[in-house]
Amino acid sequence: MAIHVALHHRTTYRYDRPVTLGPQVVRLRPAPHTRTRILGYSLRIAPEKHFLNWQQDPQANYLARFTFPEPTRELTVEVDLVAEMAVFNPFDFFLEPAAETYPFAYDPSLAHDLAPFRICAAPTPRFAAYLAGTPRAEQRTIDFLVGLNQRLCRDIRYVIRLEPGVQAPEETVTKRSGSCRDSAWLLVQLFRHLGLAARFVSGYLIQLVADQKSLDGPSGTDKDFTDLHAWCEVYLPGAGWIGLDPTSGLLAGEGHIPLAATPDPQSAAPIDGALSECKVEFDVEMKVTRLLETPRVTKPYTDAQWLAVDALGRRIDADLKKHDVRLTMGGEPTFVSIDDYDSAEWNSAALGATKRIRADDLLRRLQHRFAPGAFLHHGQGKWYPGEPLPRWAFAAYWRPDGEPVWDDPHLLADETTQSENTPALAECFIRALAARLGLAERWIMPAYEDVFYHLWKERTLPANVDPHRSELRNPEERARLSRLFDAGIGTVVGHVLPLRRDPAGGGRGWSSSPWFLRGGRLYLIPGDSPIGLRLPLDSQPW
Repeated sequence: MAIHVALHHRTTYRYDRPVTLGPQVVRLRPAPHTRTRILGYSLRIAPEKHFLNWQQDPQANYLARFTFPEPTRELTVEVDLVAEMAVFNPFDFFLEPAAETYPFAYDPSLAHDLAPFRICAAPTPRFAAYLAGTPRAEQRTIDFLVGLNQRLCRDIRYVIRLEPGVQAPEETVTKRSGSCRDSAWLLVQLFRHLGLAARFVSGYLIQLVADQKSLDGPSGTDKDFTDLHAWCEVYLPGAGWIGLDPTSGLLAGEGHIPLAATPDPQSAAPIDGALSECKVEFDVEMKVTRLLETPRVTKPYTDAQWLAVDALGRRIDADLKKHDVRLTMGGEPTFVSIDDYDSAEWNSAALGATKRIRADDLLRRLQHRFAPGAFLHHGQGKWYPGEPLPRWAFAAYWRPDGEPVWDDPHLLADETTQSENTPALAECFIRALAARLGLAERWIMPAYEDVFYHLWKERTLPANVDPHRSELRNPEERARLSRLFDAGIGTVVGHVLPLRRDPAGGGRGWSSSPWFLRGGRLYLIPGDSPIGLRLPLDSQPW
């Protein structure tokens, strides 16, 4: 359950005279590797008359390069972003087997890529003494990292330092104090001297007030706040870059939003650029605002809260009933025949001897009870991967105002009535239909099974397989081929009459036309669905 927050950051430089600004590089856009989801971002600069080019440095950090054609007395950089503060586990990673214990060595190709992040500063006396106090006995890598990070948190006192630049590690160890950027750079150098690739990170830190005070440690901030911050990232094979914050002694979490991760601190400065000589006043405004906060339950509801929840539910039920909003259960209810519930068709098989009959009976009962006058439709349903044909589906359609869509249910076929429908009977029917509609019989087309497909199918059968016998693996395919070979694949299996509603045409408002068929014959799409669902419509020219 995430909290959406808006971060506002405005930096203003006021000069005592009009100054000429050189190109200004702004590193205030979340870096590509940030784990905190950024929902919106904007960067505004004043004076408005400027040129902007977005770039990426060698480490893929975003750079905004501004050039200003005219002198100015003020420069303002304003950032607004929306972040999704979703908690994640900073320990959620796996290491390569060779890197699970420290010390370890990088693979040569990886070491080549990490070379800029392994450059060590010359060891100075106090820094070397502090480094020598680091335990180097074999241990779990994550324990080594956490231990060193927490050691700096205990040994180096955090101070707010307004002087520009970053202290050298020697100075930070000597003073036993420093800002976040000083502690971060000290940790980077310690990791590098210990054989690990590390980089300096500048970014935003967002901290929100916890829902409940901690029972076994500090509860954190007493108000929501944000600030520019710095920390360290170390590269672990299998896990990638892992952030560690020596100011808090913790791993970087959802509140750490990196802006620039670089081998050296000077290339991670939020704003960098030259200007003509002047005096300057510097002002910074930063704030964070909660935009969306998903309610979180942190303790049991009181009796009064339960009563309020119950009352709200009853009001919602009344509103839904008033506006005739009907709620249905998700998913598909399952029907099982009470007469033969142990058979395969009601347990594991897709089809069966009685399933269509039972489905048709259930559909008509539902229509009679809920939707008199509905139109019943028997068509194709879902087509599951690995099955040769789509399944069938029965549906009822009706009007909400009660007006009947279909008047005579006796004209609809009944699954319980079995009749011998032959191609000759189909031909008789379709000729009578053409006469009834006033259409010429020359538009009637006999339909055939796809002889080429089935000849190919027969040739793919093993020489010792008889289509009538059970060697064929799929029973539906076996039954289909058996019927086709019994009847002969070159025989007529039905008839088709193209129809179009045409009130302006002749006859009784219907017209027909020829179909342009490849080879002059109407070959159906292979399958055993009704002919109307197997017409080769895709082969018709536009």
